[in-house]
Amino acid sequence: MIGALFRFVLIAFLVYLAFVALRVFRLITQARPPATKPEARIQGAMVRDEVCNTYLPKEDALRELRDGREVFFCSEECRRKAGSKP
Repeated sequence: MIGALFRFVLIAFLVYLAFVALRVFRLITQARPPATKPEARIQGAMVRDEVCNTYLPKEDALRELRDGREVFFCSEECRRKAGSKP
């Protein structure tokens, strides 16, 4: 009687292990959608800083009128450098 009960518990345990293994195998091999990377969204136009050749959004740039045209800078340092150029 104890031998039959032990055999039943052992078989039930092996069936359970097989079920878990199949479930894990299905999860591993199941086709997953590709991971999506968040995209940087830049609103508006990009402008170039002529001193360091950096492109940045127009609304973030420092602006200055020089010789009747609008010039853009990425920082005060670039603005100072451009002021010292002939």
